[in-house]
Amino acid sequence: MKIIKKTFCSKLINLVTVLFVTLLSFTALYAQELSVEPPSWWYGLQVDTLQLMLHGDNINHLNASVENHNGASIKSISKSNNPNYLWVTLNLKDLKGPTDLDIVLSHKRKKVYTLPYQLNVIDQSQGDGFNQSDAIYLITPDRFANANISNDNIEGFTEKANRQDPSGRHGGDLKGIQDRIDYIDDLGFTAIWLNPIIENNNPKYSYHGYGATDFYQVDRRFGTNEEYKRFVQSCHDKGIKVIMDMIHNHCSDNHPWMTDLPSKDWLNVWDSYTETNHKKSTLQDIHAAEIDQKIYVDGWFVPTMPDLNQRNSKLATYLIQNSIWWSLYLDLDGIRMDTYSYPDKTYMKNWVDALHQTVPSVSIVGEEWTVNPAHIAYWQKDKINPDGFESNLKYLMDFPTNQVLAPALTEKESWNNGIIKLYESISNDFQYPNPENLLIFPDNHDMVRAFTSLDEDLDLMKTAIIFCLTTRGIPQLYYGTEILMTSPPNRDDGKIRADYPGGWQGDLVNAFTGKGLTAEQVEFREFVKTILHWRKSNATIHDGRLIHYAPQDGVYVYFREKNDKTVMIILNKNTSTYRLDLTRFEQMIGSSNKGIDILSDETISLDSHLELKPKKSYIFELN
Repeated sequence: MKIIKKTFCSKLINLVTVLFVTLLSFTALYAQELSVEPPSWWYGLQVDTLQLMLHGDNINHLNASVENHNGASIKSISKSNNPNYLWVTLNLKDLKGPTDLDIVLSHKRKKVYTLPYQLNVIDQSQGDGFNQSDAIYLITPDRFANANISNDNIEGFTEKANRQDPSGRHGGDLKGIQDRIDYIDDLGFTAIWLNPIIENNNPKYSYHGYGATDFYQVDRRFGTNEEYKRFVQSCHDKGIKVIMDMIHNHCSDNHPWMTDLPSKDWLNVWDSYTETNHKKSTLQDIHAAEIDQKIYVDGWFVPTMPDLNQRNSKLATYLIQNSIWWSLYLDLDGIRMDTYSYPDKTYMKNWVDALHQTVPSVSIVGEEWTVNPAHIAYWQKDKINPDGFESNLKYLMDFPTNQVLAPALTEKESWNNGIIKLYESISNDFQYPNPENLLIFPDNHDMVRAFTSLDEDLDLMKTAIIFCLTTRGIPQLYYGTEILMTSPPNRDDGKIRADYPGGWQGDLVNAFTGKGLTAEQVEFREFVKTILHWRKSNATIHDGRLIHYAPQDGVYVYFREKNDKTVMIILNKNTSTYRLDLTRFEQMIGSSNKGIDILSDETISLDSHLELKPKKSYIFELN
């Protein structure tokens, strides 16, 4: 009998121990932090559903419901092969207003998590986005100005600030740009495009922003989400629009996804590392081999940038919602999409359509870096393509014209070399449904500085700027162009994206105040400023008809015309005084016998000819 009692007690103790350990395990399992993306949403959008991606250890066996929902309900719950993810899709069709609802996760009807979730009132200006009336200032945030040295190095971020390393972080931040909004406004720019500032927690090259490690957080070395929001508001207070740089083709190999993929097909994975072939033509080539097309779209950009598979419907929805979230959270005016043609093209069309439906006030421009205008035109809205594809993307970047700008101005004139290349590039506009919706630029963050490409010739640089600010399209200038910043003649990204002088305490030259600038730099900045301010209120340049004349003797003449106003632009490469016969331009000059030189404010006669000074280009308002 004593043996029986002892055995029973031993079993009871073991049972209690097992139950206690199980209880501790159960408690530990459900004491973890859960993440949910997007972190919040809005009431009153033209979408009926919201996909929430929940992440936590072994949560895919849990059920989900909503409380305090104000009309929201669960539409579906979805899982993948990874037990650490749970997708909950909310039905917002019957949502009666903004609410702080609770997402409840339960196991066998027992609540184990309650996640508060906000559905906010839309608070945005609903502007018109950017358009031809704008002039865009492109900034690499890490290299413009450092106003907050306390965030240069932050615990948990692997790369530290080192201004001596051209390819490293230098400490520029959002506060630095915000403090210089008046400077940008005074120059005459109406929009700011920032290279990406979302989190890039990478051991090297984290400054440029194109290797995301968190799609919903500003990199803390630039500031916070709230600081980004305040920056946009400060720009809007000055009448300046803000364009956000986004990347949906890839993420960083340091993104948390890489150690815990939401699903097996979240990335485009190959048996061995396969890099994109960069053969953009394969997407339009009627003779292209399937493998070439697949390598272009599914190949990785570089080994440190895993290629995202937008054919995965959950990932596609995640990325679309991310763009909508930033647009509404910041009250964006525009989005610039990096590597536009590299992701799945059906996804890209769906992305554009979703943005147009949900936040129509946001303009979108796509980067398609090619010298072939036919390849760019393929992506533009209203283009009738042989394969029936419709992109619906309104704005694209005019790389074909950019790539001939420096040769056109530096080459010796001949039948097919020199300034004729600019004329021929513009004459290709018949391929675009809307050539006025192209961004025109002398350089950007990925190419040799314009002043360097133009052999540091001030007259040629002025001609390039006159062209970019007066031809059709939307002009974009890179920070530092206005003070003739240079770079090595061979592409060196770190030095192309050099620090703006005066953006760091102790800089010997301060371009913001003018301290230490050369006379040439001061002259050129005033030149740019004069044209930008004139352009601001000149509807003829914004959307007037463009009529151009085939270049002769190194002189390219074109006109912008709207209603009864005409502007005459003369691009002149001649190194000695040139006598320009005006009879050829009678169609556009008409009865006007005078013009005002907008750069000198002088009145000039248009009777029969003009004496063009050596290598001087002109902008005349006719009367």
